[in-house]
Amino acid sequence: MSNDRAGSVNGSELGIAAEIGGFLADCGARNLSPNTVGGYRRELAMWLAWQEAQGIPTIEGLTPQCLRRWMLQLGTTRSPVGVHGSYKVIKAFLRWVWREHELPWRNPIARLQPPRLPKEPLKPVPLDDLRAMVRACDGATHDGARDQALLLALLDTGCRVGEFVALNVADVDKSGRTVVRHGKGGKSRVVFVGKRTRRALSRYLRLRGECSPDAPLWADGSGMRLAADRLRGILRQRAEAAGVDAPTPHSFRRAFALTCLRQGMDIYSLQRLMGHADLTVLRRYLDQTQGDLRETHRRAGPVDNLS
Repeated sequence: MSNDRAGSVNGSELGIAAEIGGFLADCGARNLSPNTVGGYRRELAMWLAWQEAQGIPTIEGLTPQCLRRWMLQLGTTRSPVGVHGSYKVIKAFLRWVWREHELPWRNPIARLQPPRLPKEPLKPVPLDDLRAMVRACDGATHDGARDQALLLALLDTGCRVGEFVALNVADVDKSGRTVVRHGKGGKSRVVFVGKRTRRALSRYLRLRGECSPDAPLWADGSGMRLAADRLRGILRQRAEAAGVDAPTPHSFRRAFALTCLRQGMDIYSLQRLMGHADLTVLRRYLDQTQGDLRETHRRAGPVDNLS
């Protein structure tokens, strides 16, 4: 360790574990959403365990090389998107530490380039697979009716998985307006469901029986809220019954975005419905296939549209 890092704050070193606690407390004080804070906590706990196993328990011991080794380690078990997500969390944490303590040496993460994200289009759930999964549900039972409504609502709203499982009964009204109260960054927004999804929701709620407006919308047979892992399990179960590949919850969001675009929705309305602050992330959802581009040219090509 170089001399300029020794005894950096009041004659003592900064423990990574204690600084993570301070960072999470600051996130709470800034009223970040529980989902955001929980994600930070999980990512930083895994990183901390790895750092301590490497014999680097302090901020002063961090180097660009040890951060790169963590990214390489993650790459053996995660997709490039997952590695990029961890990089962003660690970057946010270390930037907070440097601001909080006004450290005099350079932040080691400043020397790292962010992991490159794949450029290929994100894959949506195939709509034929979705139809088969809906047909595989027995709509006369509580779980079957719930899962039919759940599958249709995932596609119809384009919600993130955390937003989706956080919905309460009162968040959906008879007109199809759905209020997402726990959006990314703590922002709420309004999304919508169509007639077919509303009918499926009504059938599910009738079979479920009377429940309070504050009850979770997506619940098991005992009325307990479905967790995100349980939702993923339902998707795997229904895909297996339908004989199709199991989709992820996020692939429904991708299908929502691409289907809306193909049906003529303008990009700014789509941005608001998906809860994106800008168009940067949305572009990855909307990389069009050659077939999409060919159809767009057929409708709008300048020569064929000459009067």
